[in-house]
Amino acid sequence: MLGIFALDRGTGATPVQHLYYVPIILAAVRLGRWAGPTAAAGAVVLYHLANPVLLSTPYKEADLVQVALFLGIGAVAARFAHDARLLRQLAETDDLTGLYNLRGYEARLAGVLRASRKTKTPVALLVLDVDRLKSLNDVHGHRAGADAVRLVGHLLATHLPRNAIACRFGGDEFVVAMPGCNPVAAIDAADDLRSAVQASAPILAELRFPTETLSISIGLACLTYDDGETYGPSPADDAETAEILFRAADQQLYAAKNAGRNRIAIARGERPPSPGIR
Repeated sequence: MLGIFALDRGTGATPVQHLYYVPIILAAVRLGRWAGPTAAAGAVVLYHLANPVLLSTPYKEADLVQVALFLGIGAVAARFAHDARLLRQLAETDDLTGLYNLRGYEARLAGVLRASRKTKTPVALLVLDVDRLKSLNDVHGHRAGADAVRLVGHLLATHLPRNAIACRFGGDEFVVAMPGCNPVAAIDAADDLRSAVQASAPILAELRFPTETLSISIGLACLTYDDGETYGPSPADDAETAEILFRAADQQLYAAKNAGRNRIAIARGERPPSPGIR
C-alpha cells in the first residue's frame, strides 16, 4: 500500500488511487474479517496524506465518492471473505459431531503424512465405533443413537491431543490421526478416551442413562520411522500410506469387537523395509 501511496503523492491521478482497492481486498481475503475495514481506513489516511489539499479545503464530490468506495469495498470484501471461510468450514465439518467430515480429514491427513515423512516422526491412527449402537437404536430409537454418536464426537474433541485430527467417518465410526504420537502414547490416549466414554452418564433422547451405558472399541495402528533412516514413501505414496494405516487400524477395530468390545487392539508385526506399520 505504501508503494501506491508514493505513486498517488507523485501523480494525484484517479487511476492510481483506484489501486488502493487491491491491498484492501487482499487484506480481507488473507488476514481475516477485520483486516478489510482496517486496510480501508489505512487507505483513507494515505489518500489524504498523498493529497494534503483535502485536509484544508472542502471535499469535492469525487473525493467523497473515493472515500466511500474505500470504506465500502473494505466492508464488502470482508463480508465476502468471511462468508467464503464459513462455507469452506461447513463443507469440511460433520453436522452431528462438529468434527471434520471425510473431506476435511483427508485434506489435513495429507499434510500430516508429508510432515511425518520429512521429519521422520511417527503418526498414530485410531479407528473406533460405538459398541452395540444397533441395540440402542432398536430399544430407544434412532434419536438416542444419534445422541450417543454426538456425545462420542464431543468426547473425542476434548480428550485427544490438541493436534489430533478427528473425523466422523460414517454412521458411528470415527477415525483419528495423531501426529508425533508413538505407539505407547497412542495407547494411553486411546484408553483415556475409552474410559471417558464408559464413565459418561449420557442423556440420550432426553433420557438420563447411567455410567457404562456407552462404550467404544478402538483399533490402532502406528506409522514409525526407526533409527532416523531416510527410507520412506515418496510424496506420491502418501495416499497409499494413509490407506495402509487405515486398513491396519480397521482390522484391529474388528479384533477389539471380537475380543469382547470396550477395548483397544493395536496392529503389531515385523518391521517392513520402509516405514513401519505397527
